[in-house]
Amino acid sequence: MTVMLYDHPLSPYAQKVKIALMEKNVPYTAPLPMGIGSGTSTNDFAQASPRGEVPALIDGDVKIFDSTIILEYIEDRWPTPSLLPATPEARARARMIEDVMDTHFEAITWGMSEIINFGRAEGALKDKMLTEAAAQLRRWLTWLQTQLGSAPWFGGEHFDRADLSVIPYVNGAAGFGVAPTPGSSLAAWHERANARASVTQCREDIAAMARVTDPTGGLAQVREMVKRGEFKREYRDHRLEWMIKTGGIEVVTEGIAHNNIRFINEFTV
Repeated sequence: MTVMLYDHPLSPYAQKVKIALMEKNVPYTAPLPMGIGSGTSTNDFAQASPRGEVPALIDGDVKIFDSTIILEYIEDRWPTPSLLPATPEARARARMIEDVMDTHFEAITWGMSEIINFGRAEGALKDKMLTEAAAQLRRWLTWLQTQLGSAPWFGGEHFDRADLSVIPYVNGAAGFGVAPTPGSSLAAWHERANARASVTQCREDIAAMARVTDPTGGLAQVREMVKRGEFKREYRDHRLEWMIKTGGIEVVTEGIAHNNIRFINEFTV
C-alpha cells in the first residue's frame, strides 16, 4: 500500500519524513495540501492535520500529524532497516538531536526567511536580527560538530534518525550563507549526506517546485499575499520565542495588527 504524506517541499519537517520513507523503501505520494498558508485547510487535510501543518501522514485509516510522531510510527510500522541506533542511550541522543533541530535551529532559519523573504523587518532592525541569527547558527553548527566528532554519521557508522533530522536544517542554513566550516568533519558529513539518494530527492523536489513557480515572481506574489493577509505565516512556540528574544517583538505586533500571522486554531471534531 502506498502511504500519502501531505507535504511542502520547503518544509524541513516534511523533508525528514520523506527521507525516512525513502531510506526504508516505503512508497508514498506527497501532495501539496490545498489552502496551506491561508490559515484554513480543506477537509481531508484538516482531518489529518488539525494544526494545518505539514507533514501529515495517512496510512489506510491511520492519520498522524507532527513529524516526530510520524517518524516514530514509521519506525514501528516498517522496522527494517532500522533508523534508530541499538542502545537506549544512543536512541535518546538521536532523539535529543532531532528535538534541537526542530526547535532551536529551525526557529532561526524560519526567522531569517521571515525577514529576507517576507520583509518582516527593514533597515537597522533587519541588519541587527540577521547578524544575530547568523551568529546563532554558527554556534549551533559548532554544537553539531561536537556531537558528530570524527564519526562519519551522527549515530556512528550508519546513517540514522539524527542524520535525517539534521540535514534539512543545515541545508536551509547553507542557503542563507551559513554553512559548516570548510575542511571540518561536519562539512564532510554535509557533503556525504547530500549525496544520499533520499536527500537528493528532497532537493530535487524543491527544484521542481521552483521550475513550476518562478522563484522570484512566485516569492514576490506570496510576499504581497502576506501583506494583504491572504497568506498567514505560523508563529508559535519556538518561532515566536526566537522572534521576540532576537528583537522582533514589533514584527509580531504588526503581524497581529495586519492579520498576516497565525496561531494554532482549536481542534474541531
